[in-house]
Amino acid sequence: MIQLKNVSKYYPAGFGKTYVLRNINLEIKEREFVSIMGPSGSGKSTLLHILGLLEEASEGEYVLGETPVLKLSEKKRTELHRTSIGFVFQAYHLIDELTVYENIETPLLYKGQSSSERKSRVADVLDRFNIVAKKDLFPSQLSGGQQQLVGIARAIVAEPKIIFADEPTGNLHSEHAQQIMELFKELNQKDGVTIVQVTHSEANAEYGNRIIRLKDGWVENA
Repeated sequence: MIQLKNVSKYYPAGFGKTYVLRNINLEIKEREFVSIMGPSGSGKSTLLHILGLLEEASEGEYVLGETPVLKLSEKKRTELHRTSIGFVFQAYHLIDELTVYENIETPLLYKGQSSSERKSRVADVLDRFNIVAKKDLFPSQLSGGQQQLVGIARAIVAEPKIIFADEPTGNLHSEHAQQIMELFKELNQKDGVTIVQVTHSEANAEYGNRIIRLKDGWVENA
């Protein structure tokens, strides 16, 4: 499903380059649940952002499904992102001015789904996550755990093949964190969604079936 070949990421620094990632070679299969770990500054989030099409690699090849990502135009990349990928952020990234319902509906608007399709999908997700009673509230009226639930609901409403999660429980109490991780496990095992998470937590990493460890921009083990 995902193949990285000799992927590097660097930024210009004076007459040279500062590397964040170096020669990353990775394969992630469909329906896997993979955790990316490593110390701060090891390149974890950069790698996740490249995988999730939020950043471009400086060198190398990235194949998502059958698609060589790095050769795509900006328009095609955006289309691939909208149709195949869900992203869950540590800081939730909900839109403050929109209700829970409207936040969850947003990806479906981008996909151009009809009003009846949107209503049906959002209703299903609200019900599944047990947040029907919260649908008319705004993000500021929710707890951190509830906001992250909405963030995940928004990530899966368009039925992506893969979810990328960047420290998804980083701002949550342990009880809420466990609830979120159980939800990811269910999405992976029951729905067959491929999940790639960045985490500092060994407990969170245990929910997955493989750990990729980074150090100083290199893969230590995969």
